[in-house]
Amino acid sequence: MSGVWVFKNNGVIRLVENPAAESNERNGGGSRRKVLVHLPSGQVVTSYPSLEQILKELGWERYYGGGPDLFQFHKHASIDLISLPRDFSKFNSVYMYDIVIKNPNMFHVRDM
Repeated sequence: MSGVWVFKNNGVIRLVENPAAESNERNGGGSRRKVLVHLPSGQVVTSYPSLEQILKELGWERYYGGGPDLFQFHKHASIDLISLPRDFSKFNSVYMYDIVIKNPNMFHVRDM
């Protein structure tokens, strides 16, 4: 484990493995936006309607039992649930990786 330990004002410490890259990201340079790619078609997911269409083809159904600020999908024969923020601008890599894990070999997260 190598890197720099960063101490914040609130007492939290964390290890930064590449401090130069993180400094660039904080200053607006070098930060990369992630995109979700549907592997069979090569299509980049750019909206919830396009994602919903792909997920329906994979056997996912809309789930309406969640909160009003959530957009959710479930598989009928599974306990898996995909929960996404209703606002697509808040759709980030955490949600993308959740989709990747629950749909093996169907999606990939890439740097833009």
